[in-house]
Amino acid sequence: MGKNEYEIQKEKWEQDVQKATNRFPERKETFTTSSEKEVDRLYIPEQEDANYVDKLGFPGQYPYTRGIQPTMYRSRFWTMRQYAGFGSAKETNNRFRYLLDQGQTGLSVAFDLPTQIGYDSDDMMSEGEVGKVGVAIDTLKDMEDLFDSIPLDKVSTSMTINAPASVLLCMYIAVGEKQGVSKEKLTGTIQNDILKEYIARGTYIYPPKPSMRLITNIFAYCQQYVPKFNTISISGYHIREAGSTAVQELAFTLANGMAYVDAALANDLEIDKFAPRLAFFFNAHNNFFEEIAKFRAARRIWAKIMKEHYGAKSEKSWKLRFHTQTGGSTLTAQQPDNNIVRVTMQALAAVLGGTQSLHTNSRDEALALPTEESARIALRTQQIIAHESGVADTIDPLGGSYYIEQLTDEMEAEVEKYLEKIKDLGGAVQAVEDGYMQREIHQAAYEAQKRIEKQEDIVVGMNKFQLEEEVNPDLLRVNERLEMDQKESLKTIKESRNQAEVTTCLDRLRRAAQTEHENLMPYILDAVKVYASIGEICNILRDEFGEYTG
Repeated sequence: MGKNEYEIQKEKWEQDVQKATNRFPERKETFTTSSEKEVDRLYIPEQEDANYVDKLGFPGQYPYTRGIQPTMYRSRFWTMRQYAGFGSAKETNNRFRYLLDQGQTGLSVAFDLPTQIGYDSDDMMSEGEVGKVGVAIDTLKDMEDLFDSIPLDKVSTSMTINAPASVLLCMYIAVGEKQGVSKEKLTGTIQNDILKEYIARGTYIYPPKPSMRLITNIFAYCQQYVPKFNTISISGYHIREAGSTAVQELAFTLANGMAYVDAALANDLEIDKFAPRLAFFFNAHNNFFEEIAKFRAARRIWAKIMKEHYGAKSEKSWKLRFHTQTGGSTLTAQQPDNNIVRVTMQALAAVLGGTQSLHTNSRDEALALPTEESARIALRTQQIIAHESGVADTIDPLGGSYYIEQLTDEMEAEVEKYLEKIKDLGGAVQAVEDGYMQREIHQAAYEAQKRIEKQEDIVVGMNKFQLEEEVNPDLLRVNERLEMDQKESLKTIKESRNQAEVTTCLDRLRRAAQTEHENLMPYILDAVKVYASIGEICNILRDEFGEYTG
């Protein structure tokens, strides 16, 4: 009598575990509870279960409901990647080094608003915004200061940048070269997700068509020269922050992901070469079990899309890898210490959902940028979950829960309805241009606000259990001289660089942009190396591509 499918999958998983353990040994020889009860690597049905095989599978195996790695956190914790950036590059560098010293395992860069929309700090459009919501980056000199004494071959860096993602990635590559780190060794992620900017966030520059060209240019360039870098982080985070439901967050994010795959295929890229470098970015809100189910459903749906819809052959193409950030919009200015509890719940949901990396928000973020103390507490939250809770000692501890599996199935079904609707509309790009996703999110946000105002949904400390007098913690304040200093620094760079080289590089970029198919990345890289500014580069592309006005 031959082996059934359950036995075949189990045997394959055991082989995968051995390979994974040889590469990344488990953190301990044995894992036990505080009562010295041994914790198994994985808890599974004792005998054949068709539902288990079809819907859950084993960790590291299609459809990845139980995780994309065979051993998950038994071998390695998720990357603790705290999002940071404010003021000048030197100030942010100090914060980065502090967080690394405190045990952070990856960097995540927040850029100021002018940088996000491709303006120099001395542009009239930047007035009053320089260094306020992130770090100001004008030229390669700022990027050099940002990563001073941080070895880029040892640290993975995520950059939350979209419309000018190509420029910031080229600056990062150039800093690596100055450190003696080749492109092939650089690891990290650029967000590079313009569709969600049109849907929910608003930091776009160019219309959809040239924006998609820039994105696929990055795919193609990195596939050849920066193979370890994640070329896009398809983001549901900002969709959720704009007021969507969990189902909408997942559906619209996956629909956008399909649009990027379609664009890459239309540019003759091979799916199994670019798809393994796609990554996702999700939110974690307060409804604990729904969030866990969302992450599990996300992996299962994406695996089916890549394997069955697109016909990808590589297992790496089927795996949905994602970063999670706790929900900024759930934090309250009232009684900010309560936010530590909210963030802890959300972080735990992300870990139980199988995230690959995690940012935990700070308690004071509803009021200001985080102080050093608040950032440390947020990082300690992750470290306590990792080292003290025991949730990382067995793979997918909630797998098989009647409630979790029912929620996961329901989430999958509702997301697929949305995906079918978006397909009928002509795909994600057309749905964005028609305003469909935006209207759905606005309606969901309106309904949520009504429930809060009627106290149908309780927000502790805000619409119930208030204090008569609020005492706010000490807040971080950006130095008012920063903008003036940044402008002076930019002026110095522009006066000291070789202007003839800058003009030549920008002219070449303009001519390349005037073509339909030339990859712009090499031209942008040449320009940043001679200290052309982000504004100068983006203005060339504004001239050629135009600006999106909504």
